[in-house]
Amino acid sequence: MGLQRKLSDLINGCRNMSNTLGELIQLINGQLIGDSSLICLGANPPEDAMAGEITMLDSPSRADLIRASKAIAVITSEPLDDVSIAQIMVTDPPAAFSTAVQYFRPTIQKKALGNGISETARISDSAEIHPTAIIGDGVEIGERTRVFPGVVIMPESVIGDDCTIYPNVTLYEYTQIHDRVVIHAGCTLGANGFGYRQEQGKHIPAAQLGYVKIESDVELGASVTIDRGSYGATTIGEGTKIDNQVMIAHNCKIGRHNLICSQVGIAGSSKTGDYVVLAGQVGLKDHISLGDHTIVGAQAGVMDDCEGNEVYLGSPATPQREQMQIMAVERLLQEMRKELKKHKREMECLKAKLQQDPSNTSVPKENQKVA
Repeated sequence: MGLQRKLSDLINGCRNMSNTLGELIQLINGQLIGDSSLICLGANPPEDAMAGEITMLDSPSRADLIRASKAIAVITSEPLDDVSIAQIMVTDPPAAFSTAVQYFRPTIQKKALGNGISETARISDSAEIHPTAIIGDGVEIGERTRVFPGVVIMPESVIGDDCTIYPNVTLYEYTQIHDRVVIHAGCTLGANGFGYRQEQGKHIPAAQLGYVKIESDVELGASVTIDRGSYGATTIGEGTKIDNQVMIAHNCKIGRHNLICSQVGIAGSSKTGDYVVLAGQVGLKDHISLGDHTIVGAQAGVMDDCEGNEVYLGSPATPQREQMQIMAVERLLQEMRKELKKHKREMECLKAKLQQDPSNTSVPKENQKVA
């Protein structure tokens, strides 16, 4: 079936298209600093960009991402120092980059899918597809994969070998599912992320041109929701297991062999390392990173980056030792309150005695000073 070739095409975004940088700048109306003859095969964010692709810099403060990227060129609004790759100067980098992404990964026109399997879909002979499943144009499904009733797989999605897709799962366009993935009932992968910008008092949707990539040996519990990336992939790493009713927002990068328990919510552009454990109802703020082997206790709210090999508790989450000290003090608050009220009554009594008889020698001098 050429499944690996198809996955490679989607990852690279090329889909048999290529342009020189000289031709590409005509498309996005930019000015090039560099070699115009370089061949461009796709467009992806800095961390996702492969060799032969272009990327974008939306803020000069993030120039380090460009220096570490494999991209051959960057779309930017101002020249960058100490950057060896070609630079394409434009006034509005996000708009220009959106145009480039849509060229290499064309937006699929939203229309109601027909019943059954599209004539252009390629399904392995050993795959089992229920008659009520809907399979869109250009979809590929690998060996021995099973698709249950009510599943909807939108165009250009790819599913690997030995996968199980349970009833009423929806996979939006360009979704990538690698081998031996299990997706339980009611999951939605690839819906638009919750991203808006404000123009003239109105909320305008931000770019939603990416996709979802699920690596091998992942299992998703019932009703898991994973949003597409803004330009590239929202990624779930190899071997990760996700419990029921988990929400993962756009642009997140979930590491390998994570355990993510029920009702966890992860905000956009967050990253987790390998072997991370998020207990039930954990919430992660956007744009934060968790190191390898991080463990976050139930109902914790993570507001900052977490170093690896540490347990975090509470909201806002802090390291376990610090949180246990806080909890120990909290347990004493009722007794401390009683003590405070007792001392307050004693102080009021001393004040009353002084007001009645300021010369009262029964009141110690130090108490008179306090009063």
